[in-house]
Amino acid sequence: MLVAISISPSGGDETGGVSASVAEAVRVIRDSGLPNETNAMFTNIEGEWDEVMEVVKHAVLKVAETSPRVGLVLKADLRAGHDTGQMGAKVERIESVLSD
Repeated sequence: MLVAISISPSGGDETGGVSASVAEAVRVIRDSGLPNETNAMFTNIEGEWDEVMEVVKHAVLKVAETSPRVGLVLKADLRAGHDTGQMGAKVERIESVLSD
């Protein structure tokens, strides 16, 4: 499965920034060993349902250590027969069509 998640604390620093809290969540995800990538808006994670959801839980709880309220946006892609290697493969399929 692939998930795209965005975790955000209820408040930011004196400038309204949330980078420090988000970085802690990303660190949890990267330390999990699951394939992942972070962009400006989301972090994508690939793996089996239970292992991905466990990582998401730990990342949210990490942000909750410094914020009384945490927002989570999660989008999941479950496709039978496409369990691994899809983070890059999906993009490659789109790029292939674009280059035709």
